[in-house]
Amino acid sequence: MLHAFGSTAEHVPGALVAHDGGVLLVASGLPIRIFNAVMIERDTATPEAVAHAVLTLRERAAPFVVHLRRRTDDRFVPAVRNLGLELPADDAPMPGMAMALPVGRARATLGLDIRRVMDSAGQEDHILTSAVGFGAPPDLIRPWIGTEMWERPGVSMYVGYVDGIAVTTGVGIVSGRTIGIYNIATIPSERKRGFGTAITHRIAVDGGAAGCDVAVLQASDMGRPVYEKLGYRTVVEYDGWIDPVERRSRP
Repeated sequence: MLHAFGSTAEHVPGALVAHDGGVLLVASGLPIRIFNAVMIERDTATPEAVAHAVLTLRERAAPFVVHLRRRTDDRFVPAVRNLGLELPADDAPMPGMAMALPVGRARATLGLDIRRVMDSAGQEDHILTSAVGFGAPPDLIRPWIGTEMWERPGVSMYVGYVDGIAVTTGVGIVSGRTIGIYNIATIPSERKRGFGTAITHRIAVDGGAAGCDVAVLQASDMGRPVYEKLGYRTVVEYDGWIDPVERRSRP
């Protein structure tokens, strides 16, 4: 996750990505909290480094989140509380899940044609489809995806089509011998047909074929049971600490 978010944000115009004091700061500037984050990168990280990253994000005035791993990063909880950060009222930890590879052959799903993106037109299909799937404007997704993401080393982009219409998306990003799976989105009218499961599995299979030993992803509550059926297991849980609404609304 550290590699994927950092390497992707570097391509956003005006973004700041910093590795300082064992802390990763990702400040894309996009008005979506998950695209502006603080994460603990090394065991040597200090509360002071976390505080510096949070102050930097506040200066940039975009919504942001501080991801702390339960138990592993508990020593930073007093520091983020002192900074005025809070857990959302509906807080539920984000599961970080992993599965050993290889996992055999890709599964065929009736009616779904999964294609790896090989040109700018395919990337645009990916952007527009994931925007619909996530309920976000394409103009917010496009800067994060960037220019020619499909050509970047270690990146594989996918779009799933039904009768020639793009309906589902996914991205694989290699870090060492790990394939990270991201941007799994299916348009609302085509959900509950196994398309997200199929494209997630395809990315893992391709990662195993490329020499990866492990596939990892971060799951929503809705997606977690689906990924468990594929063989993923929760190995870490992230709490997302945010600025309260009152602070963000101040002039």
